[in-house]
Amino acid sequence: MSGWRMSRHFLGSPASITEARRFVTTFLKGWPSLESAELIVSELATNAVRHSASGRFGGLFIVTIRVNHRRLWLGVADEGGPRSPELLPAYEEAEGGRGLMLVSILATGWGVLGDHNGRTVWAVLDPAPAMAVDR
Repeated sequence: MSGWRMSRHFLGSPASITEARRFVTTFLKGWPSLESAELIVSELATNAVRHSASGRFGGLFIVTIRVNHRRLWLGVADEGGPRSPELLPAYEEAEGGRGLMLVSILATGWGVLGDHNGRTVWAVLDPAPAMAVDR
């Protein structure tokens, strides 16, 4: 099967995080790792809204889903900011800061492309059975 790609722009608001999750669950319906994909996009979209220029009035973020050779790639592009996303140590008392830790646990791999002017935080999930990809 050849790959496919789907992207969508979202307003940089908390309400758009729900819409981003819905976007992913709609296009990955039946995918074995659907819950992980939904959680990953939720965490990455939350970070875009909270920690980048995407969260300012009029800001945007983009969610991209790519499937190629039964491998799932998810990316959230934001409008940049002063700090680069990084994996922080998990502290039991902390109320936040665990998003990328969850992504690193759920994903086969993840990373950041770009800089303070705009970046994409991405994650890859294990290949899924052919039945979940063939449409």
